Amino acid sequence: MYAKVQFTIAALFVCLTLIVDNAWAQEEQAATLDTITVTANKQKEDIQKVPIGITAFDEFMLEDKNISSISEMADFVPNLALIGGGTPGTYMPVMRGIHNEMGTSSVSTPIFADGVPILSFSGYQDTLQNIERVEVLRGPQGNLYGKNALAGVINIITRQPSNEFEGKVSAAGGEDDKKELSFNLNGPIAQDRLFFGLAGQFYEKDGFIENPNTGNDENDKGRWYGKGLLNWKPVDDLSIQLIVSHLQYDNGGPDIGLSEAGAAAFDPFGTLGLLASGDREVYSGFDTEGTSRSNTQSLNLCYDFGEALSLTSITTHREFEGRNAIDWDFNPIGMMNTTGDEDYTKWSQELRLSSTTARMKWVTGLYYDKDDDSFTNTTTSVFPMMNSVAASDSGGEAYALFGQLRYALTDRLGVTGGLRYEHQDKDITYNTGLSLDGSWEDLSPKFSLDYSVTPDVMVYGTAAKGVLHGGFNIYGELTGKQTYDKQELWSYEVGAKAQLLDNKLILNGALFYMDIDDMQVSEWVVVGTTPLTHINNATTARSWGAELEVQARITRQITLNGSLGYANVAFDDFKDALGDYSGNKVPNAPEYTFSIGGDYRPGNGFFAGVDLVGYGKMYGDFSNTFKRDAYQLLNAKVGYEADKWDVYLYGKNIFDEDYTWAGIGGNGWWNLYSDPREIGLKATYRF
Repeated sequence: MYAKVQFTIAALFVCLTLIVDNAWAQEEQAATLDTITVTANKQKEDIQKVPIGITAFDEFMLEDKNISSISEMADFVPNLALIGGGTPGTYMPVMRGIHNEMGTSSVSTPIFADGVPILSFSGYQDTLQNIERVEVLRGPQGNLYGKNALAGVINIITRQPSNEFEGKVSAAGGEDDKKELSFNLNGPIAQDRLFFGLAGQFYEKDGFIENPNTGNDENDKGRWYGKGLLNWKPVDDLSIQLIVSHLQYDNGGPDIGLSEAGAAAFDPFGTLGLLASGDREVYSGFDTEGTSRSNTQSLNLCYDFGEALSLTSITTHREFEGRNAIDWDFNPIGMMNTTGDEDYTKWSQELRLSSTTARMKWVTGLYYDKDDDSFTNTTTSVFPMMNSVAASDSGGEAYALFGQLRYALTDRLGVTGGLRYEHQDKDITYNTGLSLDGSWEDLSPKFSLDYSVTPDVMVYGTAAKGVLHGGFNIYGELTGKQTYDKQELWSYEVGAKAQLLDNKLILNGALFYMDIDDMQVSEWVVVGTTPLTHINNATTARSWGAELEVQARITRQITLNGSLGYANVAFDDFKDALGDYSGNKVPNAPEYTFSIGGDYRPGNGFFAGVDLVGYGKMYGDFSNTFKRDAYQLLNAKVGYEADKWDVYLYGKNIFDEDYTWAGIGGNGWWNLYSDPREIGLKATYRF
């Protein structure tokens, strides 16, 4: 394993060295790197002038790295990992080692797709078609983005159409009978006044988990995606934009199987003959499925009163419906099969006023959202005493007032202050008849200082508070813990952003420390002789680490890039009915992440790109018994680009690295299988 990693890294550096040598031999003066404008602070700013850690991808970077989803993008962001839940579009985002428990249903790094908040694990995904930019903000962002932006935020911004008709069509095929078709089209309906944008994707691929009992693949993949945009400018200062989208997954079973520990737990005396799942092999006799659909609508109105003042209104609606049928013992006996149906609906409204002058930038606003959710989980078994139905209907409303101001004390020194007040009401009714309600409120402040050492080098320091709201426990009647409280942390970050060598080199770095109180954890309790879990504010924790990002334009032909993140996250004092975990590492948090790669365009149409991405060791349980070892994946693409079309051969996980996680679920009862190698061919036509 170690020799293989050494060979992979050595091969990558040899390739990059040869490319650089060849490029310098042509004695071409290097071009400069592009400047990216972001809206991280809900105002347009140069990414190098924003005093927080941000990674941004424009449409060209996404295409060069063959990124078409949030999960693929995460490989290139320091200290970000998306842990798959094994079901379609279900991910646990882990930012700087911080994540939320799946039992809470709310993530700690939300997605905002054109202003539409995606706050739950189910449906935590978006297809990146016709995208102008993706911004990944690291550290607490609660002052501007509100509840549950505890560890960071991912912003997705759709590409804006212009007075020119333009579009593209792409087709790809690859291993495991992969088929992918996508398109986008943008242009005017009425010059200068009314514009449209369309995008769509079809994706299908055979599963990689075999079932010898049925002769079928268990986890076939399929999805449909469509997005439409209308942008109306009735007058020069007013823009009215409507974006609608539909994303549908039609998958087979989950990407998991029964571990040795799970087989021993389900069949402790060996009387049932349960078998642990094999190498990407399960033995289910249950018809598994994983289907979901999400529909979103976003209405954005923006009016400019002048050069220094603008009013923005964002109204959004999102509905997610999912159905999962899972054989948890992955054996023909059918000891525990579950079918889950979930339906989440959210309305949100944000109204904000912003201004930018030579010395001052400020934004202030009001926010409201409303949730209406339902969940049903049906368990069937050959043992009647295990049959059960758990169901709930829940809802809630949130109100917030927020503001942020940056003032330039001098031409070099700036100070930023921000504050958000938020009130959250929640209620839930279980199928047992139990009804609960609760309210939480908090203040989320933020303070920053930034100093321009030179016009191209900035240093900064930021302190910010992050909050996760509380909620309800499904087994509260049995455990006596019906609700859990909010979780808070203070984050402290110092960093530097530099554009060097006439903007041929961008070098950004940061150090951070987070002090976490009332951490929400899935705590084990014993009721009679039965162990159950509930969410409890049972511990404190610390997270500290560092991040580094590099972009370099070596010549006009070659661009190099890299990222490195390190996060050390551990419990201070934590124990439950099954053990004492004080000092242990927090589960699901990789010790490090990295990426290193480059692109080569000699100017004759040839294109080549290579990337090595990696994740450090991470644990799957509080006791740190089950872990996934560090792993590295090599991706590459090579092809030809013309004015109107391009075609290339690509490879993901070229060496077919197996990074299956043996022991997930908090008790190590299941294995999360890793994706195998994919070699494919993709062609694109632009018009």
